[in-house]
Amino acid sequence: MTKAFICGVSSITLTDDERAFLRIHQPWGLILFKRNVQSPDQISALTKEFREIVGRADAPVLIDQEGGRVQRMAPPVWPKYPPAARFNALSVSTQRKAELVRLSAHLMGLDLRACGINVDCLPVLDVPAPGGHNVIGDRAYAEDPERVALLGGAAAEGLMQAGVLPVMKHVPGHGRAGADSHLELPRVDATMKELEAADFVPFQKLAHLPMAMTAHVVYSAIDPTGPATTSRKVVQEIIRQAIGFDGLLMSDDLSMKALSGSFAERTQALFAAGVDMALHCNGQLDEALPVAEASPRLDGKAAERAAKALSRLNEANPQIDPVDARAEVHSALAMAG
Repeated sequence: MTKAFICGVSSITLTDDERAFLRIHQPWGLILFKRNVQSPDQISALTKEFREIVGRADAPVLIDQEGGRVQRMAPPVWPKYPPAARFNALSVSTQRKAELVRLSAHLMGLDLRACGINVDCLPVLDVPAPGGHNVIGDRAYAEDPERVALLGGAAAEGLMQAGVLPVMKHVPGHGRAGADSHLELPRVDATMKELEAADFVPFQKLAHLPMAMTAHVVYSAIDPTGPATTSRKVVQEIIRQAIGFDGLLMSDDLSMKALSGSFAERTQALFAAGVDMALHCNGQLDEALPVAEASPRLDGKAAERAAKALSRLNEANPQIDPVDARAEVHSALAMAG
């Protein structure tokens, strides 16, 4: 019985306790961090064992591989990729920028797919605003929402061509947040008109993508007390209706300090709000256990969305020469200095 949560593990191999946890609680997916990656063969073995334990050959294995500051698979084993903002700074046409973003994401996707990873938590569709915390910073593609949508869409396309599902984040927008939600709960006091004119736009334009991740942010114009992750009003009226996203919606990491309450309470609250999938990342089983126990069976509409997302892995079409593509991206960035 697959349950509606994604978990992390502690190291590069599974412990006996983790094997038992995965076997008993049957998470839908696994998310990897730097502590979990050492070499392509090691990651391949880890992802293979996870899928064998849960009994699903296509079970999602996720990672945050954006480039720049957020690159879990990094040098010297894997190539270094630029942050999103670097592409928009190039002195080339907008369409050329989009093509370079697509190629870079495609190359990252090929790196991931070679190790058994089939979901990347990319693109970042947050639109930076004055006063916003640097936790987003150069992870954002641009300050213009239309440009964010164009370049973010190119990244998603590149990933899917490589056989990796994209996860757009952090819906409905983290760019205005004046605090780092890893450390505290940000509050955004922009008006609904301001949010609709900028923050929501990239998510609306890419609402057809298969998966999205919520923001642990309070938007006072929508819900003055509840962060998006646990706010039924934000999830139903903004993400599902105003933005029009009907794909699989997962929470951001439940261990982040923006959220309050026990792990069971956090988990119950997100499902009550209408989020499809709980995410717990740090690999600490004492935290993961209450998340697992409070997560429902993956059923109904959430199961339909999950199945539809995974079906899009069939869109893979890796028709690039990786060596040529990597040289093309490197040359464009090198010319810019």
